[in-house]
Amino acid sequence: MERREFIRAGAIAAAGFTILPSGSLFANSASGKVRLGYIGVGARGMSHIAEGLLRDDVEIVAICDIQERSLKRCREYIAKKGKPAAVEYTGGLDAYKKLLDRKDIDAVIIATPWQFHHPQSIDAMKAGKYVGCEVIAGLTVEEHWDIVHTSEKTGIPYMTLENVCYRRDVMAALNMSRQGLFGELVHVEGGYQHNLRDVLFNGPDGVTFGPDATSEAQWRTQFNIDLDGDLYPTHGAGPCMHYIDINAGNRFTSLSSFSSKARGLAAYVEEKAPGNKNAKIKYKEGDVVQTMINCANGETVLLTHDTHLPRPYSLGFRVQGTKGLWMDVNQSIYIDHKSKEDDSWDPAQQWFEKYDHPLWKKYETFAAGAGHGGMDWFVFNAFVESVKQKKQTPIDVYDSVTMSVISPLSTKSIKEGNAVQEFPDFTKGKWKDRKNTFAIDDSGF
Repeated sequence: MERREFIRAGAIAAAGFTILPSGSLFANSASGKVRLGYIGVGARGMSHIAEGLLRDDVEIVAICDIQERSLKRCREYIAKKGKPAAVEYTGGLDAYKKLLDRKDIDAVIIATPWQFHHPQSIDAMKAGKYVGCEVIAGLTVEEHWDIVHTSEKTGIPYMTLENVCYRRDVMAALNMSRQGLFGELVHVEGGYQHNLRDVLFNGPDGVTFGPDATSEAQWRTQFNIDLDGDLYPTHGAGPCMHYIDINAGNRFTSLSSFSSKARGLAAYVEEKAPGNKNAKIKYKEGDVVQTMINCANGETVLLTHDTHLPRPYSLGFRVQGTKGLWMDVNQSIYIDHKSKEDDSWDPAQQWFEKYDHPLWKKYETFAAGAGHGGMDWFVFNAFVESVKQKKQTPIDVYDSVTMSVISPLSTKSIKEGNAVQEFPDFTKGKWKDRKNTFAIDDSGF
């Protein structure tokens, strides 16, 4: 059976495992489809376009981008898949507002450069559209509060599309944790440890960034020149939050960040193109940035941002408690009195096969072939199902801004000599009574 058929069946199956609000399942759409608008259809936006085109319960109504090459690629891809053409909006940075004026759009997916996420999300919520936004939510602490206040005032859900929360091993470890295999959790780690040098630079010489480059090198590199902090915290923070019930009986209370010297990007440019002017830039972003976070319930969290040096990909997860731990770097697990030998690692896979998360067991075939090992299907599906059923998103606005605000807090900490930063309580005390419901069952969310 093809992915499309599985996805169509999955939409029906998911409905059967959810207590729905009164009225029609598709009350927001007479056609029985979620009608999406896309703001930003570059590399990441196209991934979400691809997921949408595979579903019979999604209609891609409109797309917006300021670059014709992105629109052209998207236009041709939609036509190749035999789907109706989407209405296009372009011509300037405010073009997305015309897309938001449409009454036939239920939700938007925002995949633009980071600096545009805050205003575009605010405008989308005010226009009554569910927001599924790529990381990060905003560039300042105040912008994160704006996101929260707007969502609360409008009643419109906002979801950071953090796909790593749905990674298979991450969810298996979550399942193990909830079943008590690790005991009481004491410490968790995660991060973004990924050689991005050929993402931050491209072009004919391989070391170009800015307007003459393509894709993320047009804008993302500049952040590494201007700022020093954890620029991309959500891949690690999102899963770690679920392990230790952040915003649901626990909360982050403070953080402090430390940054190494910055040598990696200049060395890369010099190696690729000796004498190139970009090797002489003083990049502020340290090659390795580490952030330690304290929690209300006593756990510690360590996040690592490491994208400028040659290294294999790893998000560096570690989930450690009174009975054992998982570390993804060596893909190993040790459970006291249950592992094959005392103080010796077991291969993680044998544990994960036994404790595979129910969501993955149920929807593995649906996600086959989707981006990033299938987790792109899960995060897209979670957003679409939330819109379709007019429900809160499984990663809500409080979780979204909590994992994202680490970036400006980290930058401020380093700027102030590694000073401890108090963590905002975006829930305003509601964290004490909220329950952790993320992926708690096989409802499809």
